[in-house]
Amino acid sequence: MSQSTPRRHGPWTINQSATVYQDPWIRVCRDEVTRPDGKPGTHSVVHLKHGVSVLAIDQNRNVYLTEEFHYGVGRVTLESVSGGIEPGEDSESTARRELKEEIGIVANRWTDLGVCDPFTASVVSPTKLYLAEDIRHEKAAPEGTELIRCVRIPLADAVEKVLRSEITHAPSCLLILMADRIR
Repeated sequence: MSQSTPRRHGPWTINQSATVYQDPWIRVCRDEVTRPDGKPGTHSVVHLKHGVSVLAIDQNRNVYLTEEFHYGVGRVTLESVSGGIEPGEDSESTARRELKEEIGIVANRWTDLGVCDPFTASVVSPTKLYLAEDIRHEKAAPEGTELIRCVRIPLADAVEKVLRSEITHAPSCLLILMADRIR
């Protein structure tokens, strides 16, 4: 895909844009631009599949997180359930599906907590945030790429882990801090 008609993009002008890589999860565009200072330049933007992150919390203020190795950062992380929105699927349906698949939790009460843009300079990756309550446990069915351990910890401990940078996934950090504030 290529675009060659100049168009304004905030204080920038995109003179030409070309997709240099694309797969089902990611699209990378290289833009030839006129920068805000009037000089020519190149700016690349990574477009990720839009996603969701969901934090399950029980009546005792315990939260349920995933612990798994993430290829991109090359380490095991502790974070909320997250996943990509499939074509034709709305964000809440995705959140419900991911929570059940990844850690076997079904929730009766859902709170939409808005959107998080984890990266803003060169990555487009809006993530819809949900709080899942009134939960019950069923059998998980993670994808073949996922080796997930469900971790139950008190919300207060999760907040401390965020503040000590032991939980670093941006949407998870925001969800945990928001849940602590509103619940």
